[in-house]
Amino acid sequence: MAEKLTRSDEEWRKMLSDEAYRVTRNHGTERAFTNDNFPKAPGKFTCVGCGEPLFDQAHKFDSGTGWPSFYQPAEADQVETEEDRSWFMTRTEVRCARCDAHLGHVFPDGPQPTSLRYCINGVALNYERDDEGSR
Repeated sequence: MAEKLTRSDEEWRKMLSDEAYRVTRNHGTERAFTNDNFPKAPGKFTCVGCGEPLFDQAHKFDSGTGWPSFYQPAEADQVETEEDRSWFMTRTEVRCARCDAHLGHVFPDGPQPTSLRYCINGVALNYERDDEGSR
């Protein structure tokens, strides 16, 4: 993982859309079925705040929830988790390890091989298609 990245609130507001700011900096959640329209081609999903590679298209699956879902991060140290006790329940929050952007939550009801479902706000991600020329 790259070195921790910090920016002022003003910098975050300037670089992120209003919705991306609300979700990533204020722990918001986007409406289901609004941002799971990424290509199916091989590629990686990066943090909208810092560009850190977080998830791989090969680990994405259709959970039916309306949010992009993955059974594992690209690399374990690229995301961090923390207990979230908001909304009168206990969940596990997922954050970008580099810039602390709120990404979503992880649940123990995913497919094999991990049985995990990283339920991620699409607005927190950018998609980068794999370079066909490098294969």
